[in-house]
Amino acid sequence: MIKRLQNVKNLIQTAARACGRDPETIRLVAVSKTVPTNRVRQAIRAGATILGENYVQEARTKFNDLATYPVSWHFIGHLQSNKAKYAVRLFDLIHSVDTLKLARELDKQSRKINKIQEVLIQVNISEEASKSGVNVKDTHNLLKDISHLENLSVKGLMTMPPYFNAPEKVRPYFAALRGLRDRLEQQGLLNVSLTELSMGMTGDFEVAIQEGATLVRIGTAIFGKRE
Repeated sequence: MIKRLQNVKNLIQTAARACGRDPETIRLVAVSKTVPTNRVRQAIRAGATILGENYVQEARTKFNDLATYPVSWHFIGHLQSNKAKYAVRLFDLIHSVDTLKLARELDKQSRKINKIQEVLIQVNISEEASKSGVNVKDTHNLLKDISHLENLSVKGLMTMPPYFNAPEKVRPYFAALRGLRDRLEQQGLLNVSLTELSMGMTGDFEVAIQEGATLVRIGTAIFGKRE
């Protein structure tokens, strides 16, 4: 575990430097979904500082068991509105906001606990029917609507491109998300920050870094293949 985690960190640094970026601008999200708590604890002790979870119920158990560790919890899966009240209590950053309905519920539940919840907008950059995320053409309007919600703070965009066993085939999707971010920034949306780009996983994170990723979500390279 220590070797695997260090190897991933080294690869991130190498990829960043190779394209002229500061490695400190890229954060590693160790994707711990379905990984038993004892192995997640090992990863934290080995130097993981951000954990990414896909399921609220599973995350609640781990969160309680690992409460003494100073780690940041990120939600990276599809979030249902009825889980919003738990999500705002657990997660520092929610990567997968893709509807105004969900945003409003997160805002409402955050207000109840006097929290400003940081979120990313998930964009269906490939426009696959099977993928969650707002359509590219609707992203501006969604951001504009969310910008009025006082207990949400938009920090950037996230995407999950189609799966290819070849990183170069994924590059256009990462580039498209960065391009969308750049265009949205020029439109000067109030109360919206677009500094974060959450993209890239075990098979393609180096390409994602070349295209501007600030958060890479890596599970298999750290924890091994899931059972």
